[in-house]
Amino acid sequence: MTDSDVLHNVMGEADAMAVYGDLKRTADFQGFAKHFIYGDDYRVARNALWVLTKASDDELSQLQPSLNDLIDLALHTPNSSVRRLSLNIVSRLKMEEDDLRTDFLDFCLARMVDIEEPPGVQTLCMKLAFRMCQFYPELQDELIRTIEAMDIEYYKPAIKSVRNKILKGQSV
Repeated sequence: MTDSDVLHNVMGEADAMAVYGDLKRTADFQGFAKHFIYGDDYRVARNALWVLTKASDDELSQLQPSLNDLIDLALHTPNSSVRRLSLNIVSRLKMEEDDLRTDFLDFCLARMVDIEEPPGVQTLCMKLAFRMCQFYPELQDELIRTIEAMDIEYYKPAIKSVRNKILKGQSV
């Protein structure tokens, strides 16, 4: 069975690691991403993104030229698993001041407080918003005010933990 076939099926950890092993041998992380994560088949996209999360940060650095494509995927997918996994990949890539996109910052600020979002999406959005706001003190002040205004009783422990780290000035 080829990696393409496996990505169309329900995958377990062993399947993901096997596909990652094949990907690691070819070392074509960019080609793999372009081929599998941007299609309309959310199962394939989710599985491919899950495989990519197995990669080291050094291996994922091959995806740096696709940062905006990955951000667009997170912004526009209706699939929460694809959103969470694409945000995970984005969070592991470098983000410089020139990479700041106001649409992405607005997305992260809105999703981090949206109790309808899964906790994984909320925490990733909070971490990414914090990273983006560090380039601009006025944005950082807005982020802190937003985080302080959260009615924390409605959030899961993971969100509370990231929130507390940010409020204490710790890196996330």
